[in-house]
Amino acid sequence: MHDFNLVHSFRSRCRFFSGRLTRGMIVFIATITQPAWAEDLIAVYQTAVENDPVIGAATASFQADQERVPQARALLLPSITARLTTTKNEQTYPGAADAFPDQYYNDHSWSAQLRQPVINLSSWFTLGSARSSVRASEHRLEAQRQDLIVRVLEAYLNILRTRDRLDTTNSEVIAVGRQLEQVQQRFDVGLVAITDVLEAQAAYDSAVVRQIQAESDHDISFETLSTLTGRSYDNLARLSDDLPIVDPNPREEEAWVTSALQSNSGVQAAMDQLESARKNRRSRIATRVPTVEAVITHSDNTTGGINFFGVDNTETTLYALEVSVPLIQGGAIRSQVKESSARIEEARQQLLNQQLTVTRNTRSLFKSVVTDVARVQARLKAIKSSQSALEATQTGYEVGTRNIVDVLQAQQRLYGSQFDYADSRYNYLLNLIRLKQTSGGLSETDLAELNQFTDPTNPVERVVSLRNSLSQ
Repeated sequence: MHDFNLVHSFRSRCRFFSGRLTRGMIVFIATITQPAWAEDLIAVYQTAVENDPVIGAATASFQADQERVPQARALLLPSITARLTTTKNEQTYPGAADAFPDQYYNDHSWSAQLRQPVINLSSWFTLGSARSSVRASEHRLEAQRQDLIVRVLEAYLNILRTRDRLDTTNSEVIAVGRQLEQVQQRFDVGLVAITDVLEAQAAYDSAVVRQIQAESDHDISFETLSTLTGRSYDNLARLSDDLPIVDPNPREEEAWVTSALQSNSGVQAAMDQLESARKNRRSRIATRVPTVEAVITHSDNTTGGINFFGVDNTETTLYALEVSVPLIQGGAIRSQVKESSARIEEARQQLLNQQLTVTRNTRSLFKSVVTDVARVQARLKAIKSSQSALEATQTGYEVGTRNIVDVLQAQQRLYGSQFDYADSRYNYLLNLIRLKQTSGGLSETDLAELNQFTDPTNPVERVVSLRNSLSQ
């Protein structure tokens, strides 16, 4: 009697739960908004270019670095200084006031001096160092621009990826829910054991957990894109099915490595930074060399007093060549030369590290892209195989040669294969773009070509969940 009550109670709960399933499962997906046209990849990227704070900071840094050249050039150009003075004078002669009356007057004077460096090797090398440093900064800015392309694409594809995960989990929940309902009906007429119902229930609950996580991941993925662009998105264009999955061109790994070592922005920046350090050392050494300046000074002095010659205004113009020779600087020059030598070694090691890192990344990404091409093709076949396997397993379950666990596992493999196929396409695109980035060949043109394979009429909409509680 106790066993009968247990089975009867379980049947009642299953009938109640089955009724809830027929009214729409557990999860209802409602769109927030649905514009007529979705944003595509280029539109998102252009917004990111205007609003991404990383690019904004990098651009400002480059603009600041550019000012090093005119500052260094100024040391080789003429400089003019002017001076204006006025002096109040009081002259008294105690005891001889009759012969020498007291005088109260102002002296006024002004002068202007033109200085033109004639020989200054240190300043010439400083200018060369500044130019190399600015070129390095320009390469770093270009690296940030290429990195923005990758970051936008990664954030964009992650939204598509999480939506594919959500779609497959939604489909799995529906399919497993139907399977649970069928098993319940078969149990009610005594065709299967209660263990089949329990297995189906456990599979359904697990699918719902994955669905909840997929919903959360999908919503969070939009926030990363908002950080890059400064705005929220509700609709994004999907990738079309005719996206070509092809091997990298050229097909030779060494060609990509050679291109990377020649064109990678990080390597070029490190090379220019090394050149800047070398010229800076020459500038430090050249401070020991005499400097020559041409100087023209004109002065005008006016006095309100009476002098011996009775002259109250004088003008003077001087022409000179000044030679300066540093003799003792307290060891400062020697220390500066030693510092600059250490900076050269630092820059040399950074260049070597950059070259080794770029070589490694290029080889790894090339192999990853080639592997991704094969993986996409294999996973497409896996979908067909999983579908056939599921159909065979369901047929076997109907005739009694397979159990419900086999069916549920076959369903899970099918939906897993569907997501893996979509995931492998996204990984292929990211690795291909990163390969172009590390080789120094990534540009907005690559993004525009990829954008041709987006479909704004087939949008991914941002969704919220309206979830009914089982306790209701």
